[in-house]
Amino acid sequence: MKGIIPEERLKHLSDRFEVIGDIAVLSIPEELAEFRYAVAEAVITRRRNISTVLNKVEKVSDSSRTAHYDALIGDTTVTLHREFGFEYRLDVSRVFFNTRMAHERIRVIDQVEPGEQVFVPFAGVGPFAIPAAAKGAAVVAVEQSPDAFSWLDENVALNHVRRTCTIIHGDARDLSLLPYHRFDRVIIPTPYGMDQVLDTFLPLVPGGGILHFYTFKTRREIPLLTGMFGQKGLSVLYHKPCGNVAPGVSRWVFDLEKED
Repeated sequence: MKGIIPEERLKHLSDRFEVIGDIAVLSIPEELAEFRYAVAEAVITRRRNISTVLNKVEKVSDSSRTAHYDALIGDTTVTLHREFGFEYRLDVSRVFFNTRMAHERIRVIDQVEPGEQVFVPFAGVGPFAIPAAAKGAAVVAVEQSPDAFSWLDENVALNHVRRTCTIIHGDARDLSLLPYHRFDRVIIPTPYGMDQVLDTFLPLVPGGGILHFYTFKTRREIPLLTGMFGQKGLSVLYHKPCGNVAPGVSRWVFDLEKED
C-alpha cells in the first residue's frame, strides 16, 4: 500500500486478516477508512482464491457471537470453508466461526476413539461435532441459533455423518433435550461469560470421562481456576491459551478427567 496510503498512516495497517472459505475478513481502523476499498483491492489482487472482502465494523458482542461487516468487494457472505478434509458451508454474517481454532480442534478430535459417546454443546456449524462423528463416535450436538443449526444440518449431510451425528435445535443447558445422559467425552466451546455450564454438564460424564472445557481468562486467573477444578473432582491433563480475544484475555482450553 506504499504510494497509496500516506507513509505516516501506514503504521495503522495490519497485514493480518482472517480467511473463511473464499471470504477475507479485515479490521480496517478508522484512521484508514478512506482507503478501505484500496486495501480490499490489494487483498483480492494478491489472493486469487478470495472473491469477497468484508470489513469488520463491530466486534462480536451478543449471544449469537456474530460480528457486523461492511462488504467492500463481493455480494455474498455465504461460503464453503475447508478444514482438515472437512467442508463447512456457512454465512459469516449470521454465524460464528473461528478459523484460528483449526489446529486446536484437530488436537481434540485426535483424542476421540471410535465408539465413544460424545456430547458437543454450543455446536455451531459443526467443526467439533462432524470430525468426531467421522471418527466413528456417537455424537450428540446441540445448537440454539436457528441460523447456525440450519448450517449444522447441511454440513452433517455434506460430510456424510448423518448416521453417527445426532443434532438437536435448542438450549444446550436444557439436558431434557438429550437422548441419553452418559457421555465418555464432552467438548464445550463455552460462550463468553458462561463458565457455569461446566457444573451443568459435569453429571453427564462418569469417572474416567473427559471434558474439553474452553473459557476466557487472564493468565493470572489460571492457578485459581485450576484449584477450583480439583475441588470439583477434576484432574487437569492439559491446558494452554488458544489465542487472545482482548488485551490480557485469552481463550484457554482445559482437558479435564473426572475422577472415579
